[in-house]
This record gives sequence, C-alpha cells and structure tokens, in this order.
Amino acid sequence: MNRLSIEPGVAPPAAPAPVAAPTQRLVSLDALRGFDMFWILGAGEFVVALRRMQPSPVTNFLADQLEHKPWEGFGFYDLIFPLFVFIVGVSLVFSLTKSLERDGMARTHVKIFRRFVVLFALALIYSGGVAKEWPGIRLMGVLNRIALCYLFAAIIFCHFRWKAIAGITVLLLAGYWALMTFVSFPDVRPVDANRHSISSNLTTTNVADLNFSSTRQLRGVFEPGLNLAHYIDQKYLPGKKWDGTWDPEGYLSTIPAVATCLLGLLAGLLLKNPSLSDRGKVQVLLIAGAIMVPLGFLWGLQFPVIKKIWTSSYVLVAGGYSALLLGLFYLVLEVWRVQRWAWLFIWIGANAITLYMAHNMIDFYGLAWRFAGGDVRKFFNTHVAAGFGEVVIALVSVTLAILLARFLYQRKIFLRV
Repeated sequence: MNRLSIEPGVAPPAAPAPVAAPTQRLVSLDALRGFDMFWILGAGEFVVALRRMQPSPVTNFLADQLEHKPWEGFGFYDLIFPLFVFIVGVSLVFSLTKSLERDGMARTHVKIFRRFVVLFALALIYSGGVAKEWPGIRLMGVLNRIALCYLFAAIIFCHFRWKAIAGITVLLLAGYWALMTFVSFPDVRPVDANRHSISSNLTTTNVADLNFSSTRQLRGVFEPGLNLAHYIDQKYLPGKKWDGTWDPEGYLSTIPAVATCLLGLLAGLLLKNPSLSDRGKVQVLLIAGAIMVPLGFLWGLQFPVIKKIWTSSYVLVAGGYSALLLGLFYLVLEVWRVQRWAWLFIWIGANAITLYMAHNMIDFYGLAWRFAGGDVRKFFNTHVAAGFGEVVIALVSVTLAILLARFLYQRKIFLRV
C-alpha cells in the first residue's frame, strides 16, 4: 500500500502492537507525530469545553495553552506546527539515507521533488483549490510550508554533512533576524486627507486600503501587519491571505521555518549515529533542548518570540521544546521499551496527513453533533451539568478521528506521497 504521511519513508510494523516494531523503525517518532496530531484532531476542543463547563484555575490554564498567542509569547499550541516541521526533518534522515543508498543521488532528487509537488498540491486542495475560485484560494498555508521545508531540507541533507547543516541553520536564523531588523520598508498604514496615519496599528484587513504610495520608512518593527515579512506578503503574495493583508505562513517567514526543519534533521542524524548509545542520544537531545529554550527567550528580548512571523527566537524556543519531547519519547519508547501506552498516538502518527486532510474535509466536530447534539446534548446539560453536553460532543469528535486512525492502521492502509 502507499502511504501519505509527514514522515516520507518509515513504514509502520505489520503487527498492530507497538512492541513489535522492527529495529529500523522508530516507534518514538510515530508516537510523537501522533501526539502532535492528537491535539489538532479535537483534544483541544475537549479541554476548551471542560473550561466552559467548569471554569477554574486549572481548566483556564489548560485551555489557554491550547490556543495560539494573539501575537507575542509562547504557549503549548504554538508548538504544534513547528513540532511537525521538526519531525519532518528527523524523518527524512532515515528515508533519504535509504533512497540515496538504493537509488543514487539523481533518482533521490526526483523523488524529493515529486513528493514536494504532491504535498503542495494537497495543500492547495486543503485550502479549497477545487471548490473555490481564484483568488479565494490560499497559496501559502500549513501544508504548503511543510512541503517547502521538506524540499529545502531534503536537498541540503543530500549535499552537506552535519557541520555544514548546523552552519546553514545558524546562517538562516541570523540572516532572517538581520533582514527583519535592519531592512526598511514603507509604512503602509492608511492615511487621512492630511496624510496622517489613521491609527497607530494596522487595523484594516483589506489590501486595497493599504498606503503603498507611502514614503515613510519603517525598520526593526515587529507589529502585526507592520513588519518586513508582512509587507512582502501585502505587496507580492497573491490569493487569499489568512489574516486579511498578510499570512502567518507567508514568503519571508518560510526562511526560519526551514531552519526548524534543519534542527529536526540534525536530531535525526544524532539518532542515526551508531557511535552513540541510546542513552547518550537522549542526553544530547535533552541538553540541547534545555539550552535552546532559554536562549530563544533571551533572544526574544530584542527579536520577540512570535509564531506569526516565525521569528528566530521562536525557532529556538520551539526547537528546544521539540528536542526535549523527542528525547523523552525516545527514552521511554526506545530505551526503556515502555511502549503499550502509546498505541493511540501510533495509530494517528502512522497516517498523519491523511487524518489532517480528513479533519478538514469530514469535519469530525460537525459529525459529532449528529451523534451527540440535540436532545442528547440537552439531556447531559440538564441531568449531569450545564455545559457537559458540549464536553460529550468534543469527546465524540476526537473519538471519531481516533477510530478512523485505528481502522486504517489495523487494515494496514498507509497512504504515502
């Protein structure tokens, strides 16, 4: 069977139990990917529904962590996307090593480009590329960014050793910081009849309202819609933009996103290194993560930690947490061999992008209302607790996604780019 997955090349074990994994397969990587996807598939809605039913310091904190920061800052949900990109980098080390050994450089490049094209096409379909007309289609988005990061990281992996890859990563992060800090751009805020800015912030969501004829230059500004990355989107990115005049997955911020993928690539090279013991690999991952997180927040004092422009400081914070999670999953699943708890995450991780596409097209939450809405929801709200009906609906939603993942896994249906 073919398989469609963020990890392009590591096939799951034939047996459904995680403990039966072959030696060449990293159960921890599938489990971590599944853990990441688990929150997208509805677990976050479940926690938010709990807060609506019973607000408390605990439920408020958990629900807040499952929402993106409006702009500056970092919460758990701000880790979901970069963790996926990080996992792409880890995975391609294993898949492309096999391809280079078996098929050679030229054929491997063809496979890389083919995977990129298919994944980018799926991204356009996800954004409504079949049902909607241009320019109502989003050209840059989550899957689009994953495709681009895979393309550039894969090519870099094929041609450079780990020291050069580390150097390229540093260069990308430093170069992006320099561009965002020192390159000037026009102040596009709308102006009144006297050519004074209407507001201190950019509040319009219509590109036509922007003042592209402005002669006033800005530099080193990191506000929503008022920064170099968003100016480039406003000026040159066609199609639908997620935030009206700019897109959080726009052109320029793809540069540091590639660096996130390269951090994963370096982690993959570490895990594949035969000269290190498994415990030694865990130690390196945990130490690296423990260094990157505070280093990122320290850099954030000048270059704020902002997901929506994927700042270099954000890359270090998210990369550090990703390394810590990978180290913990590897320790528990590969070193200690405590694996049975991870069955649910492995089901999901084995068909990550298939489930991501299904989440968009099937709408598990909407389907859950058909099973648990109406009188069922009213019964729980009346006889159990106010708001418990919404908790049940959220639980049904994530359960439907898990059942689909289990169905695909047990029948060995693994779709692949």
